[in-house]
Amino acid sequence: MQNVIKNKLLLAAPFIALLAVFIFTLTLYPSARMKPADLPVAIVNLDEGVNLPDGTKLKMGNTVSEQIRAASGGGEGAGLPVKWVEADSEQAVRDGLNDRKYYAALILPADFSAKQASLRTPEPQPAELTVLVNQGMNATVSTMLTQMVGGVADQMNRMLSAQLLAELEAKGATLTPKQAAALTSPIAVEVTNVNAFGTSAARGNAPVSLFQPIWMASIAGAAISTFVIGKTIERSNASCSGKLGARLIQLAIGVVVALFAGFGMSWLADEMLGLDVPNIGDVGLFLALAVLAFFLMISAVLSWTGIRGIVLFVLLLFFGAPLLALPPEFMNGFYRDWVHSWLPMRFMVDGLRELFFFEQGFHWSGSAAVLSGIAGVSLIVLLLSVFKPQAKQR
Repeated sequence: MQNVIKNKLLLAAPFIALLAVFIFTLTLYPSARMKPADLPVAIVNLDEGVNLPDGTKLKMGNTVSEQIRAASGGGEGAGLPVKWVEADSEQAVRDGLNDRKYYAALILPADFSAKQASLRTPEPQPAELTVLVNQGMNATVSTMLTQMVGGVADQMNRMLSAQLLAELEAKGATLTPKQAAALTSPIAVEVTNVNAFGTSAARGNAPVSLFQPIWMASIAGAAISTFVIGKTIERSNASCSGKLGARLIQLAIGVVVALFAGFGMSWLADEMLGLDVPNIGDVGLFLALAVLAFFLMISAVLSWTGIRGIVLFVLLLFFGAPLLALPPEFMNGFYRDWVHSWLPMRFMVDGLRELFFFEQGFHWSGSAAVLSGIAGVSLIVLLLSVFKPQAKQR
């Protein structure tokens, strides 16, 4: 009994438990302490203005643009923090949305002031404000921006309605039924989702949901192949050329694992999970590249550290998974700059977003290029392990 009580590992158990609680609490920190800031939203003011009967120039586009900025500028209680980006044309805005530069865009048309002025006439027409929400960028942000725009539009409508009613009352004007109806909502807001994720994409989380099986497949394949190849080298006491041949065999195994896992996951996502996979071939090829990159990266580390190095990649799973669903603008500086910015799996998720929601087929640029770079560097490190001194057999 005394030996059990004096066992150092047993005595350390409470502290190990506390350390585990602390580590896994850190994985929850980004989600629990989200602080949205500087979400890029484009605004283009095409309003040409209109000349009023008294000779003054009305440019409601400028007024509304300033009010929108003030209403959602990120102060206490002001709504979602937004970084407004001026755009010159609607086409430039749409190009920016497709290039994933903006989470949303507001467009004030050329006749905005003219329709506002018509509210004072017997034939009123509400001014139109077009809002394009880049839904495929992030499901959480698109929902928040849609709610924000709705709240800001209600606030502006109440203010403009009160101003116009006061103005018409001062003139002793009598409202027609059309004017009365139009003055309840002087600005008609049309919200349109672009790059939408539809109804069969796990509410926009399809790219993130595919990460865990791909990552676990990569860990399993790398761990098994590294263990077997390492034991083979150790037993045979192979020369450098023999070790190199064994590592090249491991590379070939990685290619086979990548093709099976990548195309298998693409098919299962479409057939079993019911996700709207845009192109099984393109998604399968991209996932195969991701698996190969992760396989080689994990194998390279394990070839130098041994099987105990797998703990690093298990921790990456727990730390990385919560960050993949969050946009960088929701994270604090440490997680954004020192964790999310270099996570290898984020390039897989980014590439899948392009394939799923932005109608971009597989192409050797962007995320695919980064994953290829990770695979190339990892392969070099893996092959250099042939020069690692072999442990003496006991």
